[in-house]
Amino acid sequence: MFRVTIRGKFKGLDDAGKAVVREAAGAGYTEAGTFTHDATVSVFTFRCQVPAGKPEDDEDDAALTAMAALEAFGLPHEILKVAVTDMRDIKIRRKSG
Repeated sequence: MFRVTIRGKFKGLDDAGKAVVREAAGAGYTEAGTFTHDATVSVFTFRCQVPAGKPEDDEDDAALTAMAALEAFGLPHEILKVAVTDMRDIKIRRKSG
């Protein structure tokens, strides 16, 4: 599983586009993607969760999949930064009691 965070800014977003962003708002990671944004809906953070289908899937594949999910919204934007976390590499340390 990958978690991809894309930061960007919208370019000439109309009222209908702003409504789409507000409907997809959320702080969690989903496969369809969620937006957080500023009050004017001009800058955004898009969070997308991408399943790792094969062991050889890498961060580049996940970033491309997340960018495709962002493009699916059809909103004019510019990507400023992309960050990918491979959740398979996350180690959870449990407290021993």
